Amino acid sequence: MPKMKSHTGMGKRVKVTGKGKLVVEQAGKRHLLEGKSSKVTRRMTGTVTVAKADTKRVKKMLGR
Repeated sequence: MPKMKSHTGMGKRVKVTGKGKLVVEQAGKRHLLEGKSSKVTRRMTGTVTVAKADTKRVKKMLGR
């Protein structure tokens, strides 16, 4: 059986921490920012962990 190919697009979006957690950038900070409050845009900076419901699917796409 051939090797599983990892999803290159997912690899560019997700980083795996030393403990195996999946970390992504916070969504919603690319456009339509005028209508969002400063409090909201500040909250969207940085990284967040992938939702528990999605981790199995994301790990499969990464080939882990």
